[in-house]
Amino acid sequence: MRLDPKQWATGQPYPPLATIGAAALLRQHGFGVSLFDTMFVDNPEEVIPRLALERPDFFVIYDDGFNYLTKMCLTNMRDAAWRMIGLARSQGCVVIVSSSDSTDHYREYLEKGADFVLLGEGEQTLLELVTTIKDGVEDFALVPGLAWKKEGIAVRSPARKVMKDPDSLPIPAWDLVHIESYRNIWVRHHGYFSLNVGTTRGCPFKCNWCAKPIYGNRYNARSPAHVVREIKWLKDNYHFDHLWMCDDIFGLKPGWVNEFADLVEKEGMRFKFKIQSRADLLLQENYVEALARAGCDDVWMGAESGSQKILDAMDKGTTVEQIAGATRLLRQYGIHPSFFIQFGYPGETKEDIAMTIRMIKRLLPDNMGISVSYPLPGTVFYDRVKDQLKEKANWTDSDELKLMFRNTYPPEFYKQLHRYVHKTYRWRLALREIRRLFSRQGALTQRGLKMAASMLWYLPDAMIAGWWLKKMEKTTYGHTGAD
Repeated sequence: MRLDPKQWATGQPYPPLATIGAAALLRQHGFGVSLFDTMFVDNPEEVIPRLALERPDFFVIYDDGFNYLTKMCLTNMRDAAWRMIGLARSQGCVVIVSSSDSTDHYREYLEKGADFVLLGEGEQTLLELVTTIKDGVEDFALVPGLAWKKEGIAVRSPARKVMKDPDSLPIPAWDLVHIESYRNIWVRHHGYFSLNVGTTRGCPFKCNWCAKPIYGNRYNARSPAHVVREIKWLKDNYHFDHLWMCDDIFGLKPGWVNEFADLVEKEGMRFKFKIQSRADLLLQENYVEALARAGCDDVWMGAESGSQKILDAMDKGTTVEQIAGATRLLRQYGIHPSFFIQFGYPGETKEDIAMTIRMIKRLLPDNMGISVSYPLPGTVFYDRVKDQLKEKANWTDSDELKLMFRNTYPPEFYKQLHRYVHKTYRWRLALREIRRLFSRQGALTQRGLKMAASMLWYLPDAMIAGWWLKKMEKTTYGHTGAD
């Protein structure tokens, strides 16, 4: 997190779920494991004392594939991984890497010194690989889902089939994580403690800008009973207040959420959680009712745009009307609707941007994330613009927000647009909360005064950002270069 100033300031760290899942599988099969958690370190060199102390046979850089930020392959993270590869090699370790970035660019990771790269879903490939090496077998082609060098040339084995039964995996090795480090940051920033749980793998929808290098387009779910057992264990041992269900799409399987809610009620557990879902799925009242019954208080939906033309160009498969309907239904059941918004998709015009801003003002979600279109390898969108990505294909950190291909406006415009929409949204949100407090109590509370102060902060900032946006629009409208 220290390599990403925006995420460090936000203060919402989650343990590396996929990493401790792989560790649990290795340990189940007799391997000794330990975790060097990079979440809070200042630089990769902090791994050196651990390497010297433990002298591991294998050093595995295992990215948390359940965290959406890993798909972006931020260059700060890539550089840190490459530095750790060199450090581990200097200690005589066999170096293995598993991540979205190394799956997309395995040759580069092998050139940097990695002995093996796991391609796609990694737990079973990792187990088979270390077992093969331990047994002295050198025919790595027998291990599906693997890349390595043979006679100096990068080669790969056949792809591994996606795991269909996630229940067969052990519960992640939570005991390897220093939970108090996470708890302290959450409580200091937000006043409560949140942990993460994964209930599914993959996503069957085919939005043409969304990459799935690890889990693919298949959708495989753990059983509700398996998930509830893990949640109960986490509640008993770590006393969390809140959960992030970190699936691409939560509870898509018919009847899954209803069964999950039944089991949560049967266990007498009470907790809040947030999910990611789709507008069309959220129009099913039985689904939303079950979410509310289970404790869901926040749903992030990929609204993306208020222009149907742009949604169709994305192959999103949803409509602007469905976004509005889902927002109303969620609020009806006391669940906060939150939007992911994406500006800068190819072909987006001034009118499309205006429609998105009007949608935000009209629906006013309870939270919102704003980004600009980001080409990810393996997508239709990436193939359309890859010839324009010769100088820059990745952001350095999650706040760079640089448009990396040619579009209606230059990159600077979209950065200013992000600022304007964010500030405008925040002051309108504050105004709404103030009106609610007046209508309920007739006078401002301490919270209301804080909200009023935030409105006075955001309003002039929004006006200044809007002025700059109009000025840039006049001078750059019709721009077709990303330089």
